[in-house]
Amino acid sequence: MKPGWMKAATALGLAGAAAFMVYGWRSGIFSSREAMEAFLEPFGPGAPVMFILIQIIQVVIPILPGGISCLGGVVLFGPVWGFIYNYAGICVGSLLAFLLARQYGRPLVESMVSRSACEKYGRWLDNGKKFDRFFAAAIFFPVAPDDLLCYLAGLTKMSVKKFTAIIVLGKPASIALYSMGLMLVTRTVGRLL
Repeated sequence: MKPGWMKAATALGLAGAAAFMVYGWRSGIFSSREAMEAFLEPFGPGAPVMFILIQIIQVVIPILPGGISCLGGVVLFGPVWGFIYNYAGICVGSLLAFLLARQYGRPLVESMVSRSACEKYGRWLDNGKKFDRFFAAAIFFPVAPDDLLCYLAGLTKMSVKKFTAIIVLGKPASIALYSMGLMLVTRTVGRLL
């Protein structure tokens, strides 16, 4: 059982993250590159830290597709640093989603993602090793619903060590493909217009 101060710190942290999400959603920083740039500008050298926090939050509280913020990272910080900041934030956010699901169970997961998505992918949960293999394969591809899968993985018996290894080894390729692919599409569309 957690001590009272840990429960209070957890509640305060979740409340702070929720308040920031509401602010971010209303101000458009999660859906507009320009709004994100304007938000990060006053942070100067601390902008990368704020961007990584945004990435963490967008994984834990999946409001928008991760591709939007991945593209933002590459556009704002360039291909190398943008990739690094995207990778750091998404890995930490994925681990937090896994640990939250492990701690609070199915009711939390069903409150974070749609019931239909839970049902669609939830059938894999009882398959033990099959889910582990499915999860590892899905993490390598940029089109998988990663946030949902991280929450679902937290409902399985997968170890934290195994989960972390899959995320750390599987995310670089998908983040790079997604970020660079979106960047290429955006530039191509921009040239056509």
